[in-house]
Amino acid sequence: MALSDSSRRSIVAQLAEHGELSIGDASAALQLSPAGITKHVKVLEDARLVVRRVEGRRHILSLESRRLQLAEDWIDRYCTFWTNSMNRLADLATELEQGNQS
Repeated sequence: MALSDSSRRSIVAQLAEHGELSIGDASAALQLSPAGITKHVKVLEDARLVVRRVEGRRHILSLESRRLQLAEDWIDRYCTFWTNSMNRLADLATELEQGNQS
């Protein structure tokens, strides 16, 4: 559910591109208030997709790439399953269509 929101996906994309990002930079990029961005970051932290460290008054975000890799592996398995299922269904539909033309 952490990646179901477009703002959270944007934060993850920015982190993937830049490596690290301050809460202020993420807030400015998404045109959200600091409180608004903090809520999104908290969801990402709870999902262990993002790690926050504090440097003075700045909160710096970085990706937890291991967790993203696990999610990608899970998605790939189901993508393969559904692709194979759809291919078998298309083959069956073709066979039935050819049988009806005979």
